[in-house]
Order: sequence, then structure tokens, then C-alpha cells
Amino acid sequence: MTKVSVIIPTYNRGDVVLRALRSVFAQGHSVDQVIVVDDGSTDDTIERIECNFPGVELIVQTNHGVSHARNRGIERARNEWLAFLDSDDEWLPGKITAQLSAIVSDGTSRVCHSDEIWVRNGRRVNPMNKHRKYGGDIFLYCLPRCVMSPSSIVLHRSVVEEVGGFDETLPVCEDYDLWLRIASQTTVLYVPEKLLIKYGGHEDQLSRSFWGMDRYRIQALEKLLLSEVLSATQFQEAIAEMLRKIEIYVAGARRRHRWQEVQRYTQKRAHYKNSVAVSSGFGQRGEAPESRSCFW
Repeated sequence: MTKVSVIIPTYNRGDVVLRALRSVFAQGHSVDQVIVVDDGSTDDTIERIECNFPGVELIVQTNHGVSHARNRGIERARNEWLAFLDSDDEWLPGKITAQLSAIVSDGTSRVCHSDEIWVRNGRRVNPMNKHRKYGGDIFLYCLPRCVMSPSSIVLHRSVVEEVGGFDETLPVCEDYDLWLRIASQTTVLYVPEKLLIKYGGHEDQLSRSFWGMDRYRIQALEKLLLSEVLSATQFQEAIAEMLRKIEIYVAGARRRHRWQEVQRYTQKRAHYKNSVAVSSGFGQRGEAPESRSCFW
């Protein structure tokens, strides 16, 4: 039987983390290892976990952010297959079985995600068409926004060894960053079944704490462009998306009278427009034009 390590980062979510854990232990395919990384909670999260799920491997650390927590979990994982679950989400019964079956049937995929149910402020909502999920070569679909939910992911640890883990310098959009790196290098298997419930709308969601989240997506794209792993087509697609995001961010900065940000990102925009002009000579993967260095 394929063994799976489950990694759950949590911070001050004693009221919901037990729901997440119950959904893990309700899986038909029993998981071999469950790791919860408590990222400096000040509520009763640790006590609740220890009381209700004494078999869970609990890592307690000072607050370093969700990326650091997930990476600690990856380091502790003893199995080849890793599954992630955010502590405010919930797996539906049969999730792991369905994904592992799809992986075995496919025979080559090392990354798998699934469809999901959205619940916001206690009510089920329907995702818009722009949130549609895909399988196969999904790099282009990953550029505008995060199209894979961390709680839906099952992946082979070799993928992380090849592309790296979650970027601990990013306070948000760390999943966007990692999925881009993965999708630029490998295909992704998609199971079109709703295998989890993704909860949103609560006050402690990281995405509600940061204005101008596109700046972090821009940072992720800059890093990817600098990595010299993109094909010619991927490079041009990433540059084009970079310019779109810069336009959006500059417009938002103007509305908020953040003139230093306007100046900085206007300069970035000029730099990347120049990169588009010269990248027409970009040949094979790994052959970079002179202006490929990123503008920091």
C-alpha cells in the first residue's frame, strides 16, 4: 500500500483544526503519518490536539509563517508521498484513495490535485469560470492566480527536492510561487471530483491581511524568470503576465497615493517591456537573453 504523510500547518485555530484532523482520520486509505506544525499559537490549539489526537506528530515552533511550517513538516515526513491540508479546510471521505488511484492509473504523474467545494462565511458558493481547474501542462493557467489549493495536493517528495519547497520570504502567495515552479517543469494530474471543502471568509485568512497581493505574485514571477529553467514560450508568457500584474499594482498604488511604489513599479514595467523586445531571440530552455536579469 502506498504510504502518505499528511502535513497540516496551523496557527491559533484550535476551534477548527480538530475538524481538519477528523477528516484525515476518516479517510478510507489510512494515512501513515500525520504531522501538525503549530506555528506559535497562543490559543488552546496545542492542548486540543494533544487531548483529542495523541497519535499526531506535533511540531511546536515560534511563529515563522505558513511556508516555514509546511517546510518543517516536509522535513519530518518519512514517506515518499506528501499531502497538505490547511487547518481550516476539510477533506471529504475517499480523497486520498481517489487521488492515489488516479496516480497509479496514470503511471507517470508525481503531482495531483482535485476539485473542491467552496464555503464562504458559512454558505456554499460557486467558483467563477476564472477559477476553473486543469490537468496536464497547466503552466499558462498558473500564471494569473493560484489554481491549485494546497489542501488538494498530493505530490511525490522528489518534486520538492527538484524545485525546492515553499518560499519562506513570501508572507502570502507562497502556494502560487511553488505551483508555478512545479508547473514549469512537470505536468499535473487533475481529479475532477470534489474531494475537499475549502472554507473562506474568516477574519484570520492571510489573504485578507495584505493589500496589493499582486506584488508578491510579481516577486514570484521575477524569481522564476531569473531561474533560467523556462522554455522560450514559458518565458514570454511569464513576462506578459508580469506586465499585466504590474499595471494592476501601479493603478492600485496610485489610488492609495503610494508614489514611491508607483515609481518603483513603473521602472519595473519599463524593464520588462524591454525584456519582451529582446526575448524574441531567446532560444532553447536555459539560453537567456542579456536582459534576462530581474529588476529588483
